[in-house]
Amino acid sequence: MYKPQNHLYKLLLALFFLSVAGCRNFKNVSINAENRLPSSYDGNTDSTTIADLPVSSFFTDPNLLRLIDTAVTANPDVLSALQRVEIANANLRYNRLQLLPAVDAEARAGLDKYGDYTQNGVGNYDTNLSPNINDKQRIPNPTPDYFLGFKSSWEVDLWGKLRNRKKAAFNRFLASQSGYKMVITSLTAQIATAYYQLLALDNELKTIRENLVLQSNALEIVKIQKLGGRATELAVQQFLAQLKRTKGLEYQVLQQITETENQLNFLTGKFAQSIPRDTSINTLKLPRLLAAGVPSQLLLNRPDIKEAEFELTALKADIKAARAAFFPSLMLSPYIGYNAFKPSVLFDPASLTYGVLGGLTSPLFNKRLVNRAFNLALAQSRTAVYNYQRVILTSFQEVSNSLKGIENYTQFYKQKQDEVQALNNAVSVANDLYLVGRANYLEVITAQRNVLDAKLELANTKKNIFINAINLYRAVGGGWR
Repeated sequence: MYKPQNHLYKLLLALFFLSVAGCRNFKNVSINAENRLPSSYDGNTDSTTIADLPVSSFFTDPNLLRLIDTAVTANPDVLSALQRVEIANANLRYNRLQLLPAVDAEARAGLDKYGDYTQNGVGNYDTNLSPNINDKQRIPNPTPDYFLGFKSSWEVDLWGKLRNRKKAAFNRFLASQSGYKMVITSLTAQIATAYYQLLALDNELKTIRENLVLQSNALEIVKIQKLGGRATELAVQQFLAQLKRTKGLEYQVLQQITETENQLNFLTGKFAQSIPRDTSINTLKLPRLLAAGVPSQLLLNRPDIKEAEFELTALKADIKAARAAFFPSLMLSPYIGYNAFKPSVLFDPASLTYGVLGGLTSPLFNKRLVNRAFNLALAQSRTAVYNYQRVILTSFQEVSNSLKGIENYTQFYKQKQDEVQALNNAVSVANDLYLVGRANYLEVITAQRNVLDAKLELANTKKNIFINAINLYRAVGGGWR
């Protein structure tokens, strides 16, 4: 005897085995990154780290702290990073809701005109002739269709696809928070670097103007000596050329000061205005504690390392979700409401209807598309591994360079101080010898030029010490607390 139910069961069973066959050659893939770091920075085994210091403890200049506070609330990059956190948070909430059934209120009205030789047309005609129905149950032709109620759709997360998508969204939310911290850290370092560059330029300008006074006096002396026959026009022109050279340096430094002030204004979200500062860089002291800690602390403190780590975890979850897409998906669509073909009986208790539809879908002909999505997630995850390892290597290098930079520039600064002192003495001696005719004007000019260059280099060296200290603070993960 023919039983169509048997063929239906066979068809469903065949579809199931085909879907399983589509997954049988799938391989489980594991993506892991090594985060092994050396035990110390070139023998430095200090367990303390300046990364734990808040900005207000590391920097003591109130003018600099005000600039940093202003930038945190007004810098465009910071505001953009904050919006990226909001976007990631919205994406997280969206993926959380994907695990829950979607419920929609539905009000529907339709009209169908069935032909006399259709299944519904014949069935409705025959039903209207039945003595078992009343007038309310007679089906009009055309036949209206009214529905008012609720319908839902829910994908049952059999293989963890939706859970892994939520996990990926959660880790990207954490990555966006770390990215925001990294922007704050970088911004703090940029502002502090520009601020100390500005102080160094102020010191250069002060040194240049002091030397302009000395060189102007020397020019006047040589002019007087020329009138007395003790100097030549060549000497006058040489002293004048040196004065003009130094005057040119003054305007060059003034332009650098303007550009640095504008850079600080840009970083703090302001238009051109003067930057308050009243401290000479030569009198400033470095923070007392300049300990880098141990390398493993980078994994906890560096925002960019945490960001790369969260992104790697998110991509691992993406791989699992892409892998789950190979397997069948179960969709349930329950509904409940009032359904009738006459408005007058729509809200009759007898018009209440409910039910549930279930469907099992599996990629078969679009298996190639699902496979492409899986390979894409796999390639992105491998890229994230390499990026994670690159960030760790970069951070270790930055800390090592900054530690050595502080040490070497500090020693260089001490030597340069002695050099400046010796050159100052040389200028004084050269002037005295020139006045008594025991030194020529070239020796005086050379001594003046050497002391000017040495003083300018001294200011730059002190600036480099501070910049390396700032870089160390940023490199170990400080600057965002």
